[in-house]
Amino acid sequence: MSSINSVSPSRNIRKAAEKERKRQFGWIEQTIGGISGAIERAVFTEELTRLNGWLQGLDPRAKLAMFLVTVLAASLSNSLLALALLYLVLLLVAYRSQVPFDFFVKRVWIGIPLFAGIVILPSIFFTSGHRLFDILLGPIHFGPSIASIMGAILFIARVGVTVSLAVLLILTTPWADILKSLGAFRVPQVFVLLLSMTYRYIFLFLHTANGMFEARKSRTVGKTTGREQRGWISGSMGNLMNRSFKMSNDVYAAMAARGFTGEVRTYSAYHMTKQDWFALLASVVIALAVFLLGRYLP
Repeated sequence: MSSINSVSPSRNIRKAAEKERKRQFGWIEQTIGGISGAIERAVFTEELTRLNGWLQGLDPRAKLAMFLVTVLAASLSNSLLALALLYLVLLLVAYRSQVPFDFFVKRVWIGIPLFAGIVILPSIFFTSGHRLFDILLGPIHFGPSIASIMGAILFIARVGVTVSLAVLLILTTPWADILKSLGAFRVPQVFVLLLSMTYRYIFLFLHTANGMFEARKSRTVGKTTGREQRGWISGSMGNLMNRSFKMSNDVYAAMAARGFTGEVRTYSAYHMTKQDWFALLASVVIALAVFLLGRYLP
């Protein structure tokens, strides 16, 4: 009986210590997990671009033109049926391009209904015409109507389809190829350069921040106060900003020393094939069909 009583306090002490450690380092572990997850998703995306899928084999300029044409048609369409048919075509293209179905669908539809719904929510209630029910707020009367609800659903469907097109383009095309393809549409070089440097800096700073959080966790052996934690966070933010300014100056000096004149040069050489022209023509036909169906179908 005494042995049981001697074990229970020590077990309770260990549980309390483990609970305190999780409470103290929970925000650090969550931050590290978020940063690592972002890096892992980026690496996984780069791996998908190297697969032997249908979209991966097309010229990046053709894919970018297909994306622009289809996004324009989806944005101008007023038919849920046309948008649903277009989304089915996107699912078929994603399957032929070896993009994981659950990854492709979840990446779009987990966040899109929430954010798009927040944007469109006020327009559902503040509409004219016959309302389904009235909400009284003093002298103000408002409420949803069937037309406003259908308009909100149409808006969310448009956003979902256009974001799915963007995700499909990014998952099947390396970022460097997308940037180089922008030159074919006469996008200014300074804009392409800013996108390229921003993309690289994001992952560099994610890696740096991840190392800072890991160092913080490995060097903390006792309980820290809220004031000390807030001081470390503010100091880390200032340190990261100082590193970014210094790194930008160093990178610019290195580029200028190597003869950089403002034009981005790559080793890739693109050639449009019959398959690329056929895919581009098919996307134009689909875009026209979606637009025309959106004019005559509900």
